[in-house]
Amino acid sequence: MEQSLQLAQLGAGIAIGFGAIGAGLGIGFATKGLMDAVSRQPEVAGKAFGFFLLGAALSEACALYAFVVAFMLLGK
Repeated sequence: MEQSLQLAQLGAGIAIGFGAIGAGLGIGFATKGLMDAVSRQPEVAGKAFGFFLLGAALSEACALYAFVVAFMLLGK
């Protein structure tokens, strides 16, 4: 029984780790895209920022799903 708890804790750590890495990469790529768009056409900054917020929110949602999975693995 103790080994299954340890494996669940390991799985929770891996889940939240990959979720955080994925969210960081997603927000980084979204920021890069925003900076590229604004540097080429400054007049689209407002519209591009809206799309950036949408991309960042979707990326952060994946991190929250990983957080929920980690807690489910821990049984809390």
